[in-house]
Amino acid sequence: MDKKTKGALYWSPRIISILLIALMALMSLDVFESGGSAWDIAVGLFMHNLPVFAMIIILIFAWKYEIVGGIAFILAGAAYVIWVAASGQPWYRVLSWSLTIAGPAFLAGGLFLVNWYRKKKNADQ
Repeated sequence: MDKKTKGALYWSPRIISILLIALMALMSLDVFESGGSAWDIAVGLFMHNLPVFAMIIILIFAWKYEIVGGIAFILAGAAYVIWVAASGQPWYRVLSWSLTIAGPAFLAGGLFLVNWYRKKKNADQ
């Protein structure tokens, strides 16, 4: 494997994860539309960003230990799909929401696992 491919394989799950976290943080800004008090907005913003904080912690561990990132991002994507499916939304919303949020999480998790496997395979040789 050449150096460019190794670099792309190393950086792509990290960049996808950062972009996913940024998207989730951006979507949490809808609490400002509620017209509530400053305290209500602060609590709502904190609650909406709990998944963002969790994903940041996962990314910090995944940066060094790809297996952690691979498993955690795939589980986070699966949990989101189950949560959306259980919410009673029509199938087309479940599909579009799942592709928007869980799709990049699955992709990042898969790329973290590929990178981990490649490193493990090279270490064994």
